[in-house]
Amino acid sequence: MDVAEQYRRFVVREVRGHSAVYEETAERIAGDPELIALIEGLPQPKRQPNLLLASVRFLGGPVGDYPVFRTWLITHWDRVRATVLRHRTQTNEAGRCAVLLPLLASLPQPLALIEVGASAGLCLYPDRYRYRYDERPPLGPADSPVSLPCRTTGPVPFPERPPSVVWRAGVDLNPLDVRDADQVRWLECLIWPEQTHRLDRLRDAVRIVRAEPPHLVRGDLNRTVRELVARVPRGATPVVFHSAVMPYLSDAEREAFTETVRSLPGHWISNESPRLFPSVEARLPRAVSADRAVFALALDERPVALGSPHGQWLEWFD
Repeated sequence: MDVAEQYRRFVVREVRGHSAVYEETAERIAGDPELIALIEGLPQPKRQPNLLLASVRFLGGPVGDYPVFRTWLITHWDRVRATVLRHRTQTNEAGRCAVLLPLLASLPQPLALIEVGASAGLCLYPDRYRYRYDERPPLGPADSPVSLPCRTTGPVPFPERPPSVVWRAGVDLNPLDVRDADQVRWLECLIWPEQTHRLDRLRDAVRIVRAEPPHLVRGDLNRTVRELVARVPRGATPVVFHSAVMPYLSDAEREAFTETVRSLPGHWISNESPRLFPSVEARLPRAVSADRAVFALALDERPVALGSPHGQWLEWFD
């Protein structure tokens, strides 16, 4: 996919209806040959729209006025390029826990959670957040500062209580530390400009995690996942899970990861674009349009629901 098409797809599949600033900016970048040429000079995995735009904001650059943004970007391209190369799109959206929760609560308790692509580990704390599914009574700790609303359809197996988590760990190529102000600011810059509710939620989740930071390991996901599962406390159910991680792996890396997780004890929850997992996509009850940003939630490669990338809605299968 060429860069211009990548930015157009970002508009159509992700930000339209959610961020007018990014919608206009990405559309105009897609039609700007000079900026496209600059972006094409980046390594292919570093050309993602959100990575570029977050890097501009991280450096204090302007967004919202395209001519000003364009001039600033060209003038400061060397700094932006260095920031892009140094960082990753590690959006750590705690809202995804609203999609994961029904599956997590349905497994034999207590759980030992191992997240692949954990970023700062905010999704390792599903037991610490408050959930609001439709008009149902809230679920989760009443004193939690994080409230996760989620619209649902279908026979969602709503739990009576959050899962019991006795151990949590994560692996990432570049784990982030919630105690580091600059690393938290990078997470903030990955949130689209108008989404102040997500920014507030991120900051509240960071406060929860900062009080009890998770065990995060930098390393190769295949080897490290095996090592972490081997450390799960006796009596706990190991659960390997991930959301929005597979696009950053090659086909060969995804196949190797799939073989690795299949061989491990416990359960595997994936929350990813279905086209990246043929074994999941083939078992969906209906096709999913490529023009929609939709994840397939699957337990041990069996799809159970569709959901939004940031956890706003969940559609459980009959």
